[in-house]
Amino acid sequence: MDELEEIRAKKIQSYWNDMQPPAVTLERKMPNVPIELTDENFAEIIQEFDFIIVDCWAPWCGPCKMLSPVIDELAGDYEGKSVFGKLNTDMNRQVATEFGIMSIPTLLFIKNGRLVDTIIGAVPKEVIVSKMKRFL
Repeated sequence: MDELEEIRAKKIQSYWNDMQPPAVTLERKMPNVPIELTDENFAEIIQEFDFIIVDCWAPWCGPCKMLSPVIDELAGDYEGKSVFGKLNTDMNRQVATEFGIMSIPTLLFIKNGRLVDTIIGAVPKEVIVSKMKRFL
């Protein structure tokens, strides 16, 4: 009878395990495209990732339009190493004010939730990469 009870217990445990929902992981995969940042999600997103570069821009800004494809390309190139975000400063004045953004485009380099560096203006890809490598 002991062997029969052991088999029964294993079957019940197996059935119970099959009935349980899979564990939910709260960690977000590092995206290969820039995340849209807003006043509402900014604090949460910068805490979620170890290193994020935020492109502060506006739709009317010519240099911002020049920098945008570079940011998109870097997001793909550095997938798994760095996260990129885009913050429309016209629509999200709270964050822009908090970081004292007076000129755009401005890149904010944020590591572990803290601003560690900035770049102001449209710069070549190599300049951004060089600065990024200091924090990766």
